[in-house]
Amino acid sequence: MKKFLVIGNPINHSLSPKLHNYWIKKNNLDSIYGKLEVNENELSDLCNHLKQGKLDGINITVPFKKAIIPHIDVMTGHALRTNSINTISVDNGNLIGHNTDIDGFELSIKKLNYDVNDKTIMILGAGGVVPSIIYALKRMKAGNIIISNRTKEKAEALKDLFKDLSVLDWGDLVEFDMIINATSIGLKEKDNFEIDFTKINKNKFFYDVIYDPYENNFFQAGNQKGNIFENGLNMFLYQAQKAFNIWHKIEPVIDEDVIKFLNN
Repeated sequence: MKKFLVIGNPINHSLSPKLHNYWIKKNNLDSIYGKLEVNENELSDLCNHLKQGKLDGINITVPFKKAIIPHIDVMTGHALRTNSINTISVDNGNLIGHNTDIDGFELSIKKLNYDVNDKTIMILGAGGVVPSIIYALKRMKAGNIIISNRTKEKAEALKDLFKDLSVLDWGDLVEFDMIINATSIGLKEKDNFEIDFTKINKNKFFYDVIYDPYENNFFQAGNQKGNIFENGLNMFLYQAQKAFNIWHKIEPVIDEDVIKFLNN
């Protein structure tokens, strides 16, 4: 039986095991997928388990998408361009680092028929998934991309990968077409952005990378003034579909049955 894991800290909220095990059962595969909360000093041992055949693949979530890189033998193009890994496969004992977040985000936006071409996009956060979002936005010909992070130095550091970013102090707002929450704010019920969203004009697109819980502080702001709101469920589904295909050479079906199953 093949064994797969999603690792992160925190990890309890992750729907990855529920989704991957659903697809595993649908495709009659002899595999199992679990989740494990880890600390950074445990990444080396986990990667050794992959090399030893004790594990067959790992998904990586917050906050280890960059920290995992020193333990990887080969990085694919998307992973190299973003300095971010969310999926590991094994090939002849070598650990291959992939980034399926880019396709996940891009496909989720295209599903909504939203055109980011020449739009001003504001991103809250500068963590592991943000380089993937920026890269996807650039592939879709976005206009001005503005980053705001509570630790400004982390936002500034993204300019090493993407030279033409603008950086804004945390708490400040500028006129934008789309705003993306790529922070962990919202995972806990009492989380607050400390940003006054009431000052913005109507008809903005609020996109929350978080998919659980659905109704958080960002959702409440995005649900006002005729804005569009989308949470991260479709991004989660599409990035998982790509990871599943990497491991099993099967592209699992994303349909209403999958979404209903995850929501139950």
